[in-house]
Amino acid sequence: IQVVESGGGLVRPGGSLTLSCVASGFTVSASPMSWYRQAPGKEREFVAQIRGTSGSTNYGDSAKGRFTISRDNDKNLVSLQMNSLKPEDSAVYYCLANNYPKWGQGTEVTVSS
Repeated sequence: IQVVESGGGLVRPGGSLTLSCVASGFTVSASPMSWYRQAPGKEREFVAQIRGTSGSTNYGDSAKGRFTISRDNDKNLVSLQMNSLKPEDSAVYYCLANNYPKWGQGTEVTVSS
């Protein structure tokens, strides 16, 4: 079982970025899948989750109204669309397969002008 994140990078404030989490060894529709983030010197913070069966979503306060989590069952991946990015969104973003649980290695997002 493995999850691999990608899509991080440097983006200007107000910009957008889409992160991807590709799963192997299991089906993303069979497990809740979550995104967390961790900035230097801070605790790991919940960002968003998509439920396995229902596909319902919920978001952390910092993500509400700006981020969207979605799932592509054909590609067996989960995405995090991030809009209106702020410098405080800079962090390493991690994907979690909740049922197992299995973390990815993370992908770094830097929001800076």
